[in-house]
Amino acid sequence: MRQWVRSAQVAVVCALLPAAVLAQPIKVGWLSSLTGPLSSAAVAENQGVQLAVEEINKAGGINGRPIELLTRDTAGDPTKAVNFAQQLAFSDKVHFVIGPVNSGEGLASTPIIARAGIPNLVIGSIDELVDAKKFPRAFRVINTNRQWISTANDYALGTLKKTKIAIIADTSGYGTASAKTAQELLEKAGVKPIYTALVDPNKTDLTDEMMKARTAGADIVMPWSAATGLLGRLLNARGDMGWNVPVVGHPALMAPQIRKLLNKPAYWENTFASGYKSTTYGDDGKLPERTQALLDRVRPRLGGGEAEILFWWVAMGYDTVKVIEHAVKTAGSTDPAAIQKVLESTQGFQGVYATYGWSPTERNGFPDSNMAVNAANTFKDGSFKLAPR
Repeated sequence: MRQWVRSAQVAVVCALLPAAVLAQPIKVGWLSSLTGPLSSAAVAENQGVQLAVEEINKAGGINGRPIELLTRDTAGDPTKAVNFAQQLAFSDKVHFVIGPVNSGEGLASTPIIARAGIPNLVIGSIDELVDAKKFPRAFRVINTNRQWISTANDYALGTLKKTKIAIIADTSGYGTASAKTAQELLEKAGVKPIYTALVDPNKTDLTDEMMKARTAGADIVMPWSAATGLLGRLLNARGDMGWNVPVVGHPALMAPQIRKLLNKPAYWENTFASGYKSTTYGDDGKLPERTQALLDRVRPRLGGGEAEILFWWVAMGYDTVKVIEHAVKTAGSTDPAAIQKVLESTQGFQGVYATYGWSPTERNGFPDSNMAVNAANTFKDGSFKLAPR
């Protein structure tokens, strides 16, 4: 009798619960460096990821299944990224992994996620993180590093008409690889850099490197580093020298942290970086409709005032979850093989950060047409104006 009563009570409780609560959750692992020296992009991306999860769950989940977000803070440490990737894949048994945020962590953990057969939305930019044969379920949503470099090179050569190029990069794996790629792409265009330097990202003064670049006859400096401290010191060295050479390079040149590091606000002038059409103001002073709508929804989470972060990271984080929603809805399940098939046939998927497309042989989903070059000192609400053309 007691057993019958208990069963009846459970049945009543279940009947009162929404179907999405009873359905098996879709577990999404989120490898994010929310603390540590590389946290600025991850913190912004996390706002977008969380908002998308909340919106989808509030609307009833995906095919009636709620998303369960399992966030792991790697602190920018590849060893932690590996440990968390193993935990998410084999202990938590997640259905998807977003990240890691940084390429160095991705190099260490992407093979683990691939061996587990879990669909992985890649948000690291270097080429080695995606390969249709080695990592068949890894799909990139960010642009490639080559797209950043090509966009900056095209602006330097085609728009500014500069040919005496100084490349300054940091000594990290990313910086070293980027300096090499930048030089290769310039030489393919018939331009050989006249000065190249690799600098410890913690070096406190870049006057020596900038003096050598000027002495070599450089008419443009192209830095490749995500370290905002280093980039701020580079711009300070240029300004303190009274050398108004254009600086064109990595998107981190536009980070709001740079503004706080400059000796004078004017030192941010004549600085340009690879960016995105989705976070570029039009001639009418307005952002694209999708971007503005997301900004309006996320603003309360950012304190209600001006967005003091690079908003493209928020948009990209938001899109990663929407890609998962698209894949599960289209596949009708979270079966990894079915998800892979859906993403391989996805074209023209409209996100906020970009319009994506992949194929059976192409895992880079970000089109060249979504790239832009922005003026660094036009930062407003996380977005920018186009660089002069």
